[in-house]
Amino acid sequence: MTAAPVAEIARAISAASDQPFQVAGQSSISGGCINQGLVLHGVDGRNYFVKLNQAEKLTMFEAEAAGLRELMLAQAVRIPVPLAHGLAGGQSFLAMEWLDLRPLDHGEKSDRKLGEQLAILHGATWHAFGWWRDNTIGSTHQANPATNDWIQFYRDQRLRRQLDLAARNGASNTLLASGEHLLASIQDYFPGYSPQPSLLHGDLWSGNVGVSEREPVLFDPAVYYGDRESDIAMTELFGGFSRDFYAAYNANWPLDQGYPTRKWLYQLYHLLNHFNLFGGAYGRQSQGVIDRLLAELR
Repeated sequence: MTAAPVAEIARAISAASDQPFQVAGQSSISGGCINQGLVLHGVDGRNYFVKLNQAEKLTMFEAEAAGLRELMLAQAVRIPVPLAHGLAGGQSFLAMEWLDLRPLDHGEKSDRKLGEQLAILHGATWHAFGWWRDNTIGSTHQANPATNDWIQFYRDQRLRRQLDLAARNGASNTLLASGEHLLASIQDYFPGYSPQPSLLHGDLWSGNVGVSEREPVLFDPAVYYGDRESDIAMTELFGGFSRDFYAAYNANWPLDQGYPTRKWLYQLYHLLNHFNLFGGAYGRQSQGVIDRLLAELR
C-alpha cells in the first residue's frame, strides 16, 4: 500500500467535524488483519484513528461506519465514533474517534460491566433478522437480507454461503457433504427456542474489545440482527473472556438451556470463514465441529 494521503484525510475530517483539523504528526498502529492503521495527531490535541485499504474496499468501510453508528444507537456500550470515510490518494479510508485502548483485564469491574452492557445491547431489536445493508465478516461479504425466520436466515445467509465459498476454496468432499447434512437437519437444534432479532456485534472476539478510562469499548463490528447466542458463542471460540463476564451477562439475561449445543452451530460460521480466509487447520476444525453437531442428533 502506498503512503497514507494524510492531507486529503485531514480535509475530510475538517469537513465532517465542521472544525479545521491540522495534522501535527502521525504514528503507525495495527489496523487489524486486513487494513493499514495510523493515528493522526492534531495541533489542537485532537487525535483520530484511520484505517486504510485499497480503493475497492470502500464499501467495507462504509458498512463498518454504519455498523458503529447502529451500535451507538443502542446506548449500551462505548463505541468509537466514526467521523469520515471515502477515497484519498487512490485508497479507501475510515477515520474515527481515537481511544487509548488497553486489553480487557479480568477481575476488574470493566469485565463484569461488559457482560451487563452486552445484555442491554442485545435487548435492542429490529423487525426482522438481518439488517438494512450487507457488510463484511473480516474481508468476506456478509449478506443480511431481512428475513422473518431465524433458522432460514442462519442456514442460507450464514452457513450455506460459507460452505459454497469453501467448495471454491478446496474444501474436502467430506466437509462439504457433512455440511449439507447439517443444513438439512438444522431445525433440530432449536427445540422450543425462538430467538428475537437482537442487535449483534457480529465478530465478538477478544481482539475487538478494549477498555478506555475503565469503560469497555467494542469496535470492528460485523453488525446484524440475529440470535444473541451467536455473539456469546463467538466470545467462547478463541477465549479471552472471564467467568465474571459470563456471570454478569447471565444475571441480566440468562441463556437458554439449549445454548451449550447451539454454540457449536454458531462457532461453525466463524471457523468456516477462517478457512475461507486463511485455509489450513480451520478446515479440520470445521469438520470436527460438524461431526460433533451431527453426533448430537444420533
